[in-house]
Amino acid sequence: MTTAISRLEPAEVLAHAGELAVLLTDTVAGGASVGFLAPLDRAEAVAWWKARADAVAAGALDVWAARDGRDRVLGTVSLALPDKPNSRHRAELVKLMVHRDARGRGLGRALLTAAERAAAAAGVTLLHLDTETDSPAESLYRSAGWIRVGEIPDYAADPAGALRPTSIYYKRVAGRRTAPSRTDRRGAGPREGRCQ
Repeated sequence: MTTAISRLEPAEVLAHAGELAVLLTDTVAGGASVGFLAPLDRAEAVAWWKARADAVAAGALDVWAARDGRDRVLGTVSLALPDKPNSRHRAELVKLMVHRDARGRGLGRALLTAAERAAAAAGVTLLHLDTETDSPAESLYRSAGWIRVGEIPDYAADPAGALRPTSIYYKRVAGRRTAPSRTDRRGAGPREGRCQ
């Protein structure tokens, strides 16, 4: 099955908010710690994604979606972009999610690679993230060359409400060694990609 990965414009985030909400509720129902408690109401998930469209429009967030041949959203990843002049060389990787029905096909790695390549093309040289310690995501990040810095105890509640530690990771990506401007980051890098 061929899956297309593309960066979403604000209007596309709004247009796909319902499908993105299905992905988010599935991720939370599957036990992943992505900022929400279970059960996550669909309306709350839709509202959360609609608010992300505003962040994309403001240049504070880039969102990629993996869609199948029927245009169904199977996964997503985002880069949160700092607005301070001295930190425009870095970005935070957030909300890497793949629907449970689509796992095991390499979509997580393809989404991660798309975000890393776009960051480098936009002049970002440093990425960072946090993920629940001992979660399946840790093995993906390690295998993709991310470096674990350490762990913070009791960082966030998992979907069931139990406090869990988080692991902090970073990765240097090939980009220019001066801070990109805000306009350099928006719209740079590949808009679309494919994975098998």
